[in-house]
Amino acid sequence: MCVYVAKERGCDGFGPRETMVSMSKYALLSGLLALWLGCSGDDAPVGGPGDGDGDGDTSPVTYYQDIKPLLDARCGNCHIEGGIAPFALQDYESARAYAGVSSMAIHDGTMPPWLPNSDCNDYEGDRSLTSEQMDLFDAWMDGGLQEGDPANEGPEIPNDAPSLSRVDLELEMPVAYTPQLVPDDYRCFVLPWPEELTETRYVTGFSAAPGNLGTVHHVIAFLATPDQRAEYERLDAEEDGPGYTCFGGTNGPARAWLGSWAPGTFGADLPDGIGIAVEPGSTIILQMHYNSLAPNPDSDQTSIQLRLEESVDQVATIQPWANPNWLRGDNMLIPAGESDVVHEWTIDPTLFLSGGRPFTIHSTFFHMHQIGTQGHLKIQRGGGGETCLLDIDRWDFNWQDAYQFTEPVVFEPGDQMELRCHFDNSQENQPVVDGKPQIPVDRTWGEGTNDEMCLGGFLMTVDP
Repeated sequence: MCVYVAKERGCDGFGPRETMVSMSKYALLSGLLALWLGCSGDDAPVGGPGDGDGDGDTSPVTYYQDIKPLLDARCGNCHIEGGIAPFALQDYESARAYAGVSSMAIHDGTMPPWLPNSDCNDYEGDRSLTSEQMDLFDAWMDGGLQEGDPANEGPEIPNDAPSLSRVDLELEMPVAYTPQLVPDDYRCFVLPWPEELTETRYVTGFSAAPGNLGTVHHVIAFLATPDQRAEYERLDAEEDGPGYTCFGGTNGPARAWLGSWAPGTFGADLPDGIGIAVEPGSTIILQMHYNSLAPNPDSDQTSIQLRLEESVDQVATIQPWANPNWLRGDNMLIPAGESDVVHEWTIDPTLFLSGGRPFTIHSTFFHMHQIGTQGHLKIQRGGGGETCLLDIDRWDFNWQDAYQFTEPVVFEPGDQMELRCHFDNSQENQPVVDGKPQIPVDRTWGEGTNDEMCLGGFLMTVDP
């Protein structure tokens, strides 16, 4: 195991949150299901063996009474027609057809997607299934996947997953754009803030709607202040075609994030009473990362949706968090063939984020690329002990989200923020492209598909 530890003063302006998608687990599971069905005969139940009577239970588990409420609550954000999931689970026939795949994913812990370790902290909108709910799904399969009576649908299970409660403003790329660079094309688009908004507004909710899920691999909305607007208009005008090339950021002075999207991210409101300030005359710089191996990728026209308020109790900022030295040269080296490389960074961020004052953390996120395996973000308390912010014991770059604490966490001057990432650069953990595992190569911090990152972040407000 290689361990690289850094403890030093840092600065803001870290690289962008970038993501790539490899062969989905669903592709593998669907193949296994197809093989199983081909060998099991026409009369075999799709989900597995069962005699149809619930093993003698006079109240068998049925789709309408027991399973539909569960699927609607825990799978309904993605597994809908036109959703980001590869198949819908909106009726009995589809639930029955994909019962085997669903069961495998449930027991593998990959579905519903929920990466945080529950022993670390408590978060809003936990999508994971309880053991009782997993047993219920198993009982449905063992009982023969009974449909039940549509008129006897079970009670609704509350879906408390974060969501954007309303859309007050939608900003869209001015025209559709077809990626020109393969496999990675970073393109920035200048979205002027509406002129009719003549007073400061506060963004209290954010969502993104990628126009082409097959090529869009991340979206970051940077906030440029009014005095920075001319610089971005110049960058846009100097390059032919829609937008301009922008590897590594916006190529300009804007550093603040308004929001971001990556696979697995859902729109959400910010916690009550806080918002990100946007002045009249500001500009949104929408950084799009397109990734495609196809020589002629389809076009995209992404939009973002915002919830706005005229006033808030506290102004918030989104703070990406990484060691600035990792962004230079090979300071975040992950040697080829090494199966457990660890990079760490520890520092007191009140030195440069809050003027030496305490600040409150409302939510947190984490980001690595394809060979990341674990990520950890915690506070080492100056008086002893520690507070865990986020532990991801099994990283999956297909499911990246921000996690809002049920109780905000206060960071005090003298505390230390610790970020730690684990990487596996062995042959066994290489991404698969066109059905072939890639050959391990040395990796460092970078923006491309075959680079890596170790990036945490949090939504924060500075205490009075």
